[in-house]
Formats: sequence, C-alpha cells, structure tokens
Amino acid sequence: MYIEIFALGAILFLVLTINGYIKPNKFIQDNQDIFYKLKEDDYEFLVRAKYGDGVDPDVLFQKRIKNGLLVIVVLIFIMLNGLNAVKVVVAVVGGYIMFKMDYSSLKKHYKAHLQKIDSLLPYYLKGLEILIQHYTVPVAMGKSIPDAPEIFRDGLVDMINKINAGDSTVRPYMEFAQTYPVRDSMRMMRLLYRLSLGRQERKQEQLITFSKTISSLQQKARETRYKNRLEKMESKTMSMLVSTGLCVMILLVIAILQMMGS
Repeated sequence: MYIEIFALGAILFLVLTINGYIKPNKFIQDNQDIFYKLKEDDYEFLVRAKYGDGVDPDVLFQKRIKNGLLVIVVLIFIMLNGLNAVKVVVAVVGGYIMFKMDYSSLKKHYKAHLQKIDSLLPYYLKGLEILIQHYTVPVAMGKSIPDAPEIFRDGLVDMINKINAGDSTVRPYMEFAQTYPVRDSMRMMRLLYRLSLGRQERKQEQLITFSKTISSLQQKARETRYKNRLEKMESKTMSMLVSTGLCVMILLVIAILQMMGS
C-alpha cells in the first residue's frame, strides 16, 4: 500500500513539474532545512577551490538536489510495472549516487589541484631563495611573481598587498599557506616570515636552513612523482592482465559450448 502511494506521489510530482505547477528550485528552497542536512562540510570550500568566488555554492547544491530527485522519479516511473520496496530503494540509491557524483568530481579535482601545487611549490621556493639573497623577503616575493607558476600568482599578489598595506604579522604568510595547503607549506611560510624579521647578520644562517628544507622538499616531490608513475604503470598492467584473463575465459566458455553443441 505504501509503495503504491509513494509511486503515485512520484508520478504526480513529475507531471506537475513538467507542467510548471511545481517549480523544483522553489520546492527545494521551501524544504532547505531538510535537504541541507545532506550538504557536506567541505562542499563550499571545494566549490570555491574549483570555480573561485564567481559561483554560488548554494545554487550548485540546489542543482544537485534537483538532479537527484529527478533520477528517483524517473527510475520509479521506469520500474512502475511490478513496483516493490526493493525497486523503490534502488531508485533512491540511484538518486543519491547522482547527488554525490558532483561532490566526488569536486574532490577529485581538488586532489589533482593539490598534487600539482605540491610538485610546483619546492621549485618556486628554490627560485625565491636566490632572490632573497639580494633582497628583503617581501621585495623578493614581489619580484618572483612574473616567473612564479600561474597557480600561485593570485595568492602571491594578495599576500604582497597585505604586507605592503602594513600587516607585519605572520597572518599574510599563513593565509597563503592555507590557500595552498600542501606538504610543509605552513612550515615554509613560517621560515619565510622569520627570514623577513631576521637581522642581516643572521640572514645567511637562516638562508642555509631555508635552502636545506627546500632541497628536502624537492627530493620528496621527485619521490612522489616517481611513485605516482609506478602506481600508474602497475594499474595499467593489472588492467591488461584482468582484460586478458576475461577474454581467455570467454573464449574457453565459447569453446566448451561449441563442443557440447557438437
């Protein structure tokens, strides 16, 4: 009985939506207290990491909800013949998977984004080290912007503007590290801040520490890059072995069936 009522409600919702009597966006906004409980804690951060401030996370989230509901309704309509509790659960799971797909895509993009930053940061810092030998830290960072990897430029400009505006605390450096939260970024920014405060007679000593840390980061970046390549090759090899095994099994089954048929 409950299944039939659920199915009837889903079909009615679809018909009313198609005819414009129900507006999905308004329906979601009216029930946002319920739907927003499904919102992931880091969703807004991931949206801004990919699209910047030009995209409203709430608009994208409402679109996710709408797509998920649409999939549930369509699946129920497709499985209407002989509908039961199992099929309703399948429809709900299908809608939830559709809802989660966008979030998974954002996570994947952010992971790739961090890997790129992680591989580029040590080499940017090595170039910065050379400039710091001749200039103060803020001036060196300002001069490094044209040659810096494009991914860092907005963060560098923002940091330099805050320092030039009179912020002599560690905050601009930490905000840069939080924008690019990769391995040892916090520690490197603290070292840069200490370099900016250090007296001239201690500068060479601090630069040696900074240089050793950068060399260590470069070594880790090389090891990570080699590991990723190795894992990719292993994955491709495993895929080839599995595909070959499946083909052999299919051919054996076909051969057996032919022998039994003859």
